[in-house]
Amino acid sequence: MSQPEIGQPAPDFELPATGDKTIRLSDLKGHKVVLYFYPKDSTPGCTREGQDFRDHHADFEKLGAVVLGVSRDSLRSHERFREKQGFPFDLLSDSEETVCTLYDVIKMKNMYGKKVRGIERSTFLIDADGTLRREWRKVKVDGHVEEVLEAVRQMG
Repeated sequence: MSQPEIGQPAPDFELPATGDKTIRLSDLKGHKVVLYFYPKDSTPGCTREGQDFRDHHADFEKLGAVVLGVSRDSLRSHERFREKQGFPFDLLSDSEETVCTLYDVIKMKNMYGKKVRGIERSTFLIDADGTLRREWRKVKVDGHVEEVLEAVRQMG
């Protein structure tokens, strides 16, 4: 599977989301979209990343950006995670790895010396026309959300 390319239309998708919704990327035209993929609900790094997006959510909203988190966890897990952390944005369940595959974020990773397939923490910035403008792969949580926010600001 090839990676989506900067300057090209972002791969469209439809996934079940928290709040009993279905999110379709093409329905978000007219909004900038911050699509972030994370490995697992309620793990330390994923919790910190989600909290950072939560803490800056008003700034993203002021800039016309929609924040969406994606992992392979179930909707039930997402609902618990979202409620516990007070996330004001939706979490999407990609249990079949369809969107993870579209965005090429499923990678072989080392977990305690064992090779496992998992989501490589990644973020994609899509403009209001649905064009992929930026991507961050192998994301380190510290400072990441601020960097994404600055990129949204620069888009105008």
